[in-house]
Amino acid sequence: MRMDYAKISPEAYKAFGAVYQVLQKSTLPKQLLDLVYLRVSQINGCAFCIDMHSRDLLKSGLAVEKLVLVPVWHDAGALFSPKERAALAWAESVTRVAQTGIPDADYRAAAAEFGERELADLTYAVGLMNAFNRFGVAFRPTPAAAV
Repeated sequence: MRMDYAKISPEAYKAFGAVYQVLQKSTLPKQLLDLVYLRVSQINGCAFCIDMHSRDLLKSGLAVEKLVLVPVWHDAGALFSPKERAALAWAESVTRVAQTGIPDADYRAAAAEFGERELADLTYAVGLMNAFNRFGVAFRPTPAAAV
C-alpha cells in the first residue's frame, strides 16, 4: 500500500462512505449494486475492489458460474436478468464516459428498465465506485486474497 488514505484524510473518506450507506438503503437490490461495483472495478483495474466485490457477491449467494462471466455478460445469454443487463450496460457506458459520451440510446435503454430514482441511484453508485477505484489504483491497498 502506498498510503492509508482513509486514515490520513478520514473526513473525506467518511463522506464517500456516507454515499455508500445511502445507496445501501436504496430500492436497488444489494446484489445488483455489487454486480455493478464489480463490473466498474474490472473496467478500472482495481484489484482491491475486484477482490472485495467478488467476495461480497459470493457471500450473497451468487453462483461462481455467474461471477466469472461478469466481464463478458453481453455473451452470457439469459444468465443475467434484463435488469442486471441494463444496469451493467449503463455502468459500462458511464464508466467509459470519455469514449462513449453516454449516448441517448444508452440512457433510453437504462431508463426503460429503471425508474427515475433508481436510475439516479444507479448512476450515483457507478460514480462512487469509479471514485473508489481511483483511490484503490492510486494508493494500492492490498486485496484480502493477497494478505
